[in-house]
Amino acid sequence: MSAFHEEIDIDRTPGDVWAYVTDPNRLPEWQQSAVSVEQLDDGPLALGSRLRITRHVGRRDMPMTMRITEFEPPRTWGMRGIDGPVRGLVHGEVTPLADGRTRVTMDLDFEGHGIGKVLVPLVVRPQVRKELPHNERLLKEHLEHTGG
Repeated sequence: MSAFHEEIDIDRTPGDVWAYVTDPNRLPEWQQSAVSVEQLDDGPLALGSRLRITRHVGRRDMPMTMRITEFEPPRTWGMRGIDGPVRGLVHGEVTPLADGRTRVTMDLDFEGHGIGKVLVPLVVRPQVRKELPHNERLLKEHLEHTGG
């Protein structure tokens, strides 16, 4: 079981939602703490691809490398942090709904290494708990109102 489980229904097709949520360049548009994203491998995003995501955590920007551990278009994706003191674990699903809308489900957790063992419970989880409702609103807004 993950530390965070979120579901949001979006008035867009599953294909549109999948394209948006799995586009690394879009991450800073809908995740408040994401400062920048750089794909470290050539070619399209795929199983094993690596991303360097810089996030604003507490009072500083922290780069972390994530590896794509699940990638089954247009349904599921997953990532796992492979370096740094705070390593994220992400599982996402895009599910078509009967009314033409789409449900996005995300499970998040974090592992702390070194100083990260202190940062995860004291800084990271409280920040994520506060940020997730905002991120969901941004995701919905970008996909439904700005054309994502």
